[in-house]
Amino acid sequence: MPWRESMSPVAMERVALVAPRESLRDLLVEVADSGAVEVDRVDGERGEDHVEGAAEALLRRMPAGSPTPALAADGPDLERWEREERGDLVAGEAELEQVAAAAVTRGSVSAVLGWMAEDEVAPLAERVSGRGGAVVPLRHPPGVQPPTLLSQQGASREFSPLVETYATVPYVDVNPSLLAGLAYIVMFGMMFADVGHGALLVLAALAVRAGRWPRFERLRPVWLFIAGSGLASMFFGALYGEFFGPTGVIPVIWLEPLEHPVELLGAAVGVGAVLLAGAYALGTVNRFREGGWRAAVYAPTGLAGAAVFLGLGAVVGGVMLGQGWLTALGVTLGVAGMVVASLGLYAASGGGGAGVAEAAVEVFDLVIRLGSNLVSFARLAAFGLTHAALGLVIWQGTTGLWEQGGWARLGALVVFLVGNALALALEGLVAAIQALRLEYYELFSRIFDGVGRPFRPWRIPTVHPEVSP
Repeated sequence: MPWRESMSPVAMERVALVAPRESLRDLLVEVADSGAVEVDRVDGERGEDHVEGAAEALLRRMPAGSPTPALAADGPDLERWEREERGDLVAGEAELEQVAAAAVTRGSVSAVLGWMAEDEVAPLAERVSGRGGAVVPLRHPPGVQPPTLLSQQGASREFSPLVETYATVPYVDVNPSLLAGLAYIVMFGMMFADVGHGALLVLAALAVRAGRWPRFERLRPVWLFIAGSGLASMFFGALYGEFFGPTGVIPVIWLEPLEHPVELLGAAVGVGAVLLAGAYALGTVNRFREGGWRAAVYAPTGLAGAAVFLGLGAVVGGVMLGQGWLTALGVTLGVAGMVVASLGLYAASGGGGAGVAEAAVEVFDLVIRLGSNLVSFARLAAFGLTHAALGLVIWQGTTGLWEQGGWARLGALVVFLVGNALALALEGLVAAIQALRLEYYELFSRIFDGVGRPFRPWRIPTVHPEVSP
């Protein structure tokens, strides 16, 4: 899949599943078995017009439980299923009745509406043709947002849990999974910088992917996160000269964190500025895709907010470099951004005095929050310093015991192993949580301005009643 396609949710098609009225059940059995369509359904609504189906009524009379629904390939036999206590087939037939109740019938033809991935239309059409059915693409209904299905291929699929735990990506928005995953890895590596610890994470990720540890099978979907985080830790650890602490095994390529905390703090804020700029860029693209140029220009998470951000950066740069023209440019750009954002917020509020007050408060919050968000990235340096300090303490304890000789060297080995194990567990957990916090509050709050609806396909397997479930 081209990378450009992975940057957007999977293209969805509105479809009508059409079949002769007498063949509707056969069509729906094939559709349910394929698991490719999110169908419009009644879902057992019990209004005055609700008509309870035979399978639904039988399921209500059967012993309480939650059987896994299944569908019989050769038609319903409710009496037999009741005798054999086949709750799975009764539950599946009850679901099918709910879907069939939502069908539109004209004369001898029935149709069920739904959504499905665009590239699944042709395979499903070929499959249902043997049942006398057809899949007819329809125009997207105006004002209705299609459900969102993120790419299931490549690194975007591996990184998608990071985005899905925050919100469902709106269908028209950019899918930020790949970029968000890379940002997370960089932030984690900067806070957990150690070549030795990073190498252990990489080995653990490879073992999880290979299925060597059955008890950690649940981590397999995020093995790429673990591996990427380990590689980033190794990279920053090499820059800082950290290998299970300041052991001197590898030279310092860039700086020692504990010797140059101010430089590290500046680098952390610089990384945060780059990530915020990327978030504003994606946010501007999303506002355009959601509402056109007007939304992209006036939104605080679009060009107006980006102008305030760039203006603040130019002011800081101008003051630090002593360049008056750069400071003046920053002030002009920042004020212009606040004015444009105020106009957009005022229009969205409905106008009037209350609208003016609301817009003023929102713009003030925009400026204050922008500064606090940028400062939040200082934690990349703070937790990096904490990790380096802990490594130094462990190494000093190890070398101190080792120099005493004799049995003290056994104690040195214990201190080194147990200390690094605790650092790996505790510091790794802290870095993972802090990177997630920065991702959600500082970046995703600018990328997303709303949420989408997840794609939930109707999936019930087909079985033969003679075969036990």
